[in-house]
Amino acid sequence: MGNIVRKTRLDRQFDKIRQKEEAGSFSKKRVNRSLRKLLSNRLAVFGLAVFSLIFLGTIFAPLLSPYGPLAIDLTSILQAPSKAHILGTDKVGRDVLTRILYGGRISILVGFGSALGAALIGVSLGCYAGYRGGFLDALCLRASEVFMSFPQIILVLLLVTIVGQSLMNLIIIFMITGWGSMYRMARARILSLREEEYVQAMRAFGLSNVKICFKHILPNALGPVVVNITLSTAMFILEEAGLSFLGLGVPMQIATWGNIINVAQDITILRENWWIWLPVGLVISLFVLSINFIGDGFRDSTDPSQQG
Repeated sequence: MGNIVRKTRLDRQFDKIRQKEEAGSFSKKRVNRSLRKLLSNRLAVFGLAVFSLIFLGTIFAPLLSPYGPLAIDLTSILQAPSKAHILGTDKVGRDVLTRILYGGRISILVGFGSALGAALIGVSLGCYAGYRGGFLDALCLRASEVFMSFPQIILVLLLVTIVGQSLMNLIIIFMITGWGSMYRMARARILSLREEEYVQAMRAFGLSNVKICFKHILPNALGPVVVNITLSTAMFILEEAGLSFLGLGVPMQIATWGNIINVAQDITILRENWWIWLPVGLVISLFVLSINFIGDGFRDSTDPSQQG
């Protein structure tokens, strides 16, 4: 008969820990803990509520308003808020509430699409170049410094005047001018993670650099990336509103939050017709604040140094 090996109490505890790890219970506990901490942050919960309210309002705009965003009614010019028009009408009789709801679709698309594109470029370059080092890393680092050495709004204004106004051009310009900060953040994170023991072990096993970077290291650096995407979304929405207010953003025939507030350049509108510019200004402010609150909540709940 073979020898029967008895397991000690410590061996049985290690077996339980191994079973839990294989079942993924530890990762679930970390996710649940982060979610609980996020929901315990009152500002983050407030931001989620405001964000959801505005976002859902833009999605279900046809159900909330019977008017079209470009429908002109010359018999209802500059009407104050009433039952027919809850937020009044503008200089050509268009319903202001309808334009805010439909305009939010374009403004959110510009903000989120630009932030996502900039993150895709910056994180991909930062992850691979930061891991490899050498000439590629130095080249990308100098390129990011060139873009970050100028105020972004100046670069955006310059590129808009060169390539012209359009929705796609604006998104591409935001991506080109906004990837630098994403790159430097991802690079700094990768430089610290590439010295970990598990990375050295994968190198010893002969795994390719691409697989080590994007499959094993990048998931451990996604927390700050998600936070940066939320904050960049708010920044790009504000920049789109500012450019459209100056008449250099999305073409005026497209309803966006910036194009709606553009009418405030008229001093008569600014003084006497507050319902045209004040509601959209409040919506922009609340939406940007909500995104910042959500980003702060994500940062506090995912940062290991903030775990209590």
